Amino acid sequence: MSTDDAVRELLLVMPRVIGRIKKIAVPEPLRSAELAPRHLSLLSLLLLDGPQTVSQLADRLEVAPTTVSLLVGDLSRKGVLDRREDETDRRRRIVDIASDVRPAVEAWLQPGAAAWRTALAPLSPAEQRLVVDTFLAYEAATGVTAEGV
Repeated sequence: MSTDDAVRELLLVMPRVIGRIKKIAVPEPLRSAELAPRHLSLLSLLLLDGPQTVSQLADRLEVAPTTVSLLVGDLSRKGVLDRREDETDRRRRIVDIASDVRPAVEAWLQPGAAAWRTALAPLSPAEQRLVVDTFLAYEAATGVTAEGV
């Protein structure tokens, strides 16, 4: 397969994938929260990796702790996230998905995680890393392209 053949195939598949993702309905318990893509990344990390501090989330999301703190505050007020004291250090707060909305978040985000697991399962760890690195490079290139327009 040539690079142009691969580009052609990816340019055809990406709109279909994005279209399918957009059709996934936000569960009723989360509709009033007016979630944006930045919220989905935060919720995904908490769902997959469990409760974390604001600093840990900021590191993983590659944004400033103040940005995460604002997101957490917003989602906490809307009842999507809970904050509690860290039992080992009472100055720190642990963030988690609120227990009453957790089933809705799981039902909403798990199919995407399951689809990625299915797609990546036949690949070696090195091949999986290549897929992730390719998506990261594509993200970076689209940012450069958008800025250059």
